[in-house]
Amino acid sequence: MIKVVIAGAAGRMGRRIGNMVNQHKELEIAAGFEAAGNPNLGKDIGEVGGYGPVGVTITDDPAAALARAEVLIDFTFHEATMGFARLAAARNKAMVIGTTGLSSANLAELKELTAHFPCVQSPNMAVGVNVLFKVAAKVAAILGNDYDIEIVEAHHRLKKDAPSGTALKLGEMVAAALHRDLGQVGVFSRHGMIGARTDAEIGIQTIRAGDIVGEHTVYFAGAGERLELTHRAHSRDNFARGATLAAAWVAGKPNGLYTMFDVLGLTDL
Repeated sequence: MIKVVIAGAAGRMGRRIGNMVNQHKELEIAAGFEAAGNPNLGKDIGEVGGYGPVGVTITDDPAAALARAEVLIDFTFHEATMGFARLAAARNKAMVIGTTGLSSANLAELKELTAHFPCVQSPNMAVGVNVLFKVAAKVAAILGNDYDIEIVEAHHRLKKDAPSGTALKLGEMVAAALHRDLGQVGVFSRHGMIGARTDAEIGIQTIRAGDIVGEHTVYFAGAGERLELTHRAHSRDNFARGATLAAAWVAGKPNGLYTMFDVLGLTDL
């Protein structure tokens, strides 16, 4: 069995990840940690997660927790994630990162760090979303420059980053398929007398409301017709299940930075 440690073990995603790890035939929960002062410190991770006691208590010591495991799963916050990545690199422990909001500087540092440990990093771990990434890029390449592309994403009111990492990845994928740079053509807000849209721009718009788990739609709008590709997450279990697939896959892999495309065998599609 592959021993797993869960960062943010008492959080919304941490609880669902723990449940999925507990169900996975190749994984077992070895440790979990939370920030100092969290009211769940010292409690059984399974009882906190709602799937029954597993004999593992939640600690506030990431280093000690990591020492008991082979793979760290992290869906916390980008600043904390980078600290955990440095810890994993120093101890040559595998890692799965589903945290969104990582900056270009964070990603550049992560790439350097993975010379010392294997890591799967993706803005979205759901299988369906990763298929959407590939399909959206294929559709963009087929339709070409005659169709305007807009991306709309919706998440719960507590999500901290905007646009979502998934929406940005979708934008990057369709931009690359059209030989564009999202950094140059991305439009993230519109207000007032903005004039007609340009042919090259790719719009990414954000909705934050209620308890929406996650929805992403890519619009390809041409003359007289519109094609829409949509993914709707019904629960966080989609992301947690993908994280367990990644954890089982990355354990024992050579050092380096991987994506869910590698995990799912979608790299060459």
